[in-house]
Amino acid sequence: MGECKAMINKLERKFGRYAIRGLMKYVMLMYALGLVIYIVSPKFYEVWLSLDVAKTFLHFQLWRLVTFLIQPIEYNYIFFTLITMYLYYFIGNMLEMKWGSFRFNLFYFAGVIFNILLCIGIYLVFLLTMGKGYSINVGLEYINLAMFFAFAVEFGDVQLLLFFLVPVKIKYLAVGLGAIYAYEFISVLIKYGFQAFLISVLPFVVGILNFVIFWFATRKERNMRRRTVGDMRRRHVYMQGVSAGEKAGSVVNQAGGRKVITKHRCVVCGRTELDDDMLEFRFCSKCEGNYEYCMDHLYTHTHVVREKTGADQPVGAGDEKDL
Repeated sequence: MGECKAMINKLERKFGRYAIRGLMKYVMLMYALGLVIYIVSPKFYEVWLSLDVAKTFLHFQLWRLVTFLIQPIEYNYIFFTLITMYLYYFIGNMLEMKWGSFRFNLFYFAGVIFNILLCIGIYLVFLLTMGKGYSINVGLEYINLAMFFAFAVEFGDVQLLLFFLVPVKIKYLAVGLGAIYAYEFISVLIKYGFQAFLISVLPFVVGILNFVIFWFATRKERNMRRRTVGDMRRRHVYMQGVSAGEKAGSVVNQAGGRKVITKHRCVVCGRTELDDDMLEFRFCSKCEGNYEYCMDHLYTHTHVVREKTGADQPVGAGDEKDL
C-alpha cells in the first residue's frame, strides 16, 4: 500500500491541475437531470442511458459509459431524494476539503471504473456459462455508499440527526448500515442459494472497492492526529482568502500588443511578474487584508490595519520578520 500511496502522489503532481473542483455540484446536477428524465419518459434511461454491456460495446453506444451515472429518480420519492442529495453533497465537499480535489476525484472516478468493470465481468460470466450475457443495472448507489464509508472513517465523530430527532455519530450509522447489508446478503444466501448470493454481493463488494483500497492505504495515517471539522473550516476560509487576494492583485497589462491578466502586483510600486521574471511576491501577514508586495518592499512597507469603520489605516512602518 505504500507503493500505492507513492503512485497517487506522483499522479497528483502530474495531473493535479486537471482535477474537477467542486465535483459534487455536478453529481447533484446528474440527480436533478435524472428526476427530469423520469418525469418526461420513465423508460428513457433504461432504453438509452443505462450501462447495457451489449449495446455499449457491440452496438458502439459508448455514451452509456458516462450516462449510466444519471440516476433515474421517481418523483414519488422526491423528498427522500432531496435529503439524500444534501447528505452526499455535504459528505463529498468535506472529503474534497480534506483530501484535495485531485484525490477526491480519483476516489470517486475509481468507483465509477470499478462499477463498469463489474458490469463487464458479470456479463462475460453469464455469456460463458449460460450462453447469453446479462447486464446488471448499476448507478450511483454503491459509489455513494463507498463515499459514505470513507466519510465515516475520516469524520467518525460528526453527528447526524436520525429521523431529524436523534443525534447519532456517523461511525455508528456506518456500522449499522454495514450490518443491514450483511443481513440482506445472508437472507439471499439462505433463501435463493449461493449463485443468487454472489450476484447480489459482488456489486456491493466491487462497488465499494475504492473504499477498501482507501481503508488499507490510509491505515497508518489514521493513527496520526486527525484534522477536525473545525480545522477543515479554518483551512477553507484561509484558502478563500488567498484566492481572493490573488484575484484582487490581478491587473490587466499590455504585453506584446495584447491584454494579459497578471497574478501578482506589488501594492507599493505596482510592478508585476511581467516587469521582471526574477521578481518574487509575498503576502504580508501583519497587514489586515490581502496586500501583496515585491521583495523590495516586503520588509519596508507601512502595515495596514482596519478600523471598525472599515477604513484602511496605515500604522507604523517596520520590519516584517514574522512572515
